[in-house]
Amino acid sequence: MSATAARGRWGERLAAIDYRRGGYQVIETNWSCRHGEIDLILTRGELIVFCEVKTRARHSHGGPAAAVDSDKQRRLWRAAEEWIHARRPTIESFRFDVVIITGVVVERLESAF
Repeated sequence: MSATAARGRWGERLAAIDYRRGGYQVIETNWSCRHGEIDLILTRGELIVFCEVKTRARHSHGGPAAAVDSDKQRRLWRAAEEWIHARRPTIESFRFDVVIITGVVVERLESAF
């Protein structure tokens, strides 16, 4: 595994810990389909959260949030639709978050798009 991939997996674990501390339950990690991958899928009460995690050693090239552009958002929407179709959850409230990890600092952007 490359250093970049290892950093990404580490960031996803850190984001999952942050969500759990906030009362969320992780129900899927690295769920993939033909449209792409969703890093974390979580629930809290009557809410399902689809989360993209971006981990960087430092801010550069616009920082990690810049990597979640409109094309990435569209792929995440399509992947979430496929997950919903496959799982048929009874919960009908959804949200898309982006978690940005720079160094060891975790920033959660709820309802990012």
